[in-house]
Amino acid sequence: MAHPKRKISKTRRDKRRTHIKAKKQQLAISKVTGETHLYHRAHWHDGKLYYRGKVLVESED
Repeated sequence: MAHPKRKISKTRRDKRRTHIKAKKQQLAISKVTGETHLYHRAHWHDGKLYYRGKVLVESED
């Protein structure tokens, strides 16, 4: 198995990882309900599950 000849310092390792960051989640506003939700995700509003402006499930409550 390959092993590094020398230990890589924490600073050098962290410099390599600087481009890896958490990004803000993109939010969308539903045209039907006006609710804010994540892109490509279904969301609940008034007991109904919406996706792309269509009702998928209605709750029995």
